[in-house]
Amino acid sequence: MAQLRIAMAQVNPTVGDLDGNCRIVLDHARRAHEAGAHLAVFPELVVTGYPVEDLALRNSFVSASVKAVAALAERLAGEGLGELPVAVGYLSRRAGVGERYGQPAGTPQNAFALLHRGRVAVSSAKHHLPNYGVFDEARHFVPGETLPVVRLHGVDVAFAVCEDLWQGGGPVAAARRARAGLLVTVNASPYERDKDNVRLELCQRRAREIGAAVGYVNMSGGQDELIFDGDSLIVDAEGELVARAPKFEEDLFVTDLALPAGGDTVGGVPPSEEPGEAVDGVRVVRHLVSGEPVAPYAPAPRVLTPRADPASDVGEVYRALVVGVRDYARKNGFASMAVALSGGIDSALTTTVAVDALGADRVHALLLPSKYSSEHSVSDAEELVKRQGITSRTVAIAPIVAAFEEGLTLEGLAAENLQARVRGTLLMGLSNQEGHLVLATGNKSELATGYSTLYGDSVGGFAPIKDCWKTLVWGLARWRNAEAERTGAPLPIPENSISKPPSAELRPDQLDTDSLPDYDLLDGLLDAYIGTDKGMRELITEGYPPELVERVIRMVDRAEYKRRQYPPGPKISSRNFGRDRRLPITNRWTPRS
Repeated sequence: MAQLRIAMAQVNPTVGDLDGNCRIVLDHARRAHEAGAHLAVFPELVVTGYPVEDLALRNSFVSASVKAVAALAERLAGEGLGELPVAVGYLSRRAGVGERYGQPAGTPQNAFALLHRGRVAVSSAKHHLPNYGVFDEARHFVPGETLPVVRLHGVDVAFAVCEDLWQGGGPVAAARRARAGLLVTVNASPYERDKDNVRLELCQRRAREIGAAVGYVNMSGGQDELIFDGDSLIVDAEGELVARAPKFEEDLFVTDLALPAGGDTVGGVPPSEEPGEAVDGVRVVRHLVSGEPVAPYAPAPRVLTPRADPASDVGEVYRALVVGVRDYARKNGFASMAVALSGGIDSALTTTVAVDALGADRVHALLLPSKYSSEHSVSDAEELVKRQGITSRTVAIAPIVAAFEEGLTLEGLAAENLQARVRGTLLMGLSNQEGHLVLATGNKSELATGYSTLYGDSVGGFAPIKDCWKTLVWGLARWRNAEAERTGAPLPIPENSISKPPSAELRPDQLDTDSLPDYDLLDGLLDAYIGTDKGMRELITEGYPPELVERVIRMVDRAEYKRRQYPPGPKISSRNFGRDRRLPITNRWTPRS
């Protein structure tokens, strides 16, 4: 067996910031070198950030990425790091192939590069291009055709990109045929609730299939709606977990592996040559970095980050929301946030997430009571402000609403919505005046059923709880208070905001249940219809009352135009509104079956 010390860099790049992202690579490569690593590995498209979306279709952006990688290789060498092989993901293009109808213009590729001794020593591209859920890679990239296998200190290391590990055959099968001792995958795998051990189980299965250790490095941080949770890991050839990084944090973890040394040939192919024939569309390309194993040394202690209690995944969701809010503000240049604080649970949780993301001194609450606001709602909002130490101001909206009503007589729902729109106007005015990012406070249950006011409570630049069902909102609030109690800190959310019946308070004695079913029942039905596309017959078979199923489906389908205009927010479910679920606004089809 040969020894290899691998450094996995779980980092947080920003889309389009090529200079900044390359600095991140350089800094972590330096740390990897200081730790004695023989290989440093970074995530998928770390140079450009991920996802690049239609930036991939701009020739200028692809060219900038290619130049940035070449310059990065030179800079690594110039700073004394040239002998350390550094694996990065970047945006490239397929050379020597003309434009083809039906393929992305410019033939961009989601590529991998191994940087060594001041140059791009090896380059290849992702084979399997996911085109489901949040992914549109068939729109943006053309597939690769090669699997790089690098002889490094006597070990044959194969490299693949994200989806290539998830799909059978292709690069996975090629790694087995090449008799690689280690398969390294660079990834940008977004967070989803309950996804924790799916990646581990995948790596374990692939390790057993190919008879080699598997290293999986993932991105961390937020990018628009997506959150990358890290959770990078290494398993040995038997599938046993060797090392694992923390979730929702940047991290460089260094691991010593004992791996089989490659022979003079692997699969009949000398290390310096490549086979002329592709199998399953994959051609193995070999490269020699160093043929001799390193002298035996004492391995460093293994890193196995303790896992959170799997029964408490609500806390993991909360951490994801904080990361999403923090990075959206930071990466888009917002120094502060504003939120309309009503005393209800949605605005209370939104405010608390914002405070945990940016700090109390950067969160500004606007209390906007109407003539229908209850005394306890005002006092609950004021109590939250006091507990969390945020800046607040109060503007009574009744005189402003009255001024509007002098110009136009409104009744019923139109009059109720006017109050919400006055609040939205004041929030956006404050944002324009002081530069705050306004946070919309709507939850997923409201978005699903259309229980929100356009240009009212839907205003804002970001929506922290957009992908959280109402029942989860309560769960998150209780978890956050329990965490505060566990650590001896003041409870951030007043108990009355959690326990009282929810209400928009736009008319006397109004409750959400006047217009909506009980949330425990509603959220289960919504999740089945929206999350898994179950039809009316299936939902009724599961025990939901037929009249309720028909009513809820009608509400959901009629509200598509509202959701299309809602701000982005962190994706935490397997199917969010936005990138995951895309339906026509004009749509007369009703799911009767």
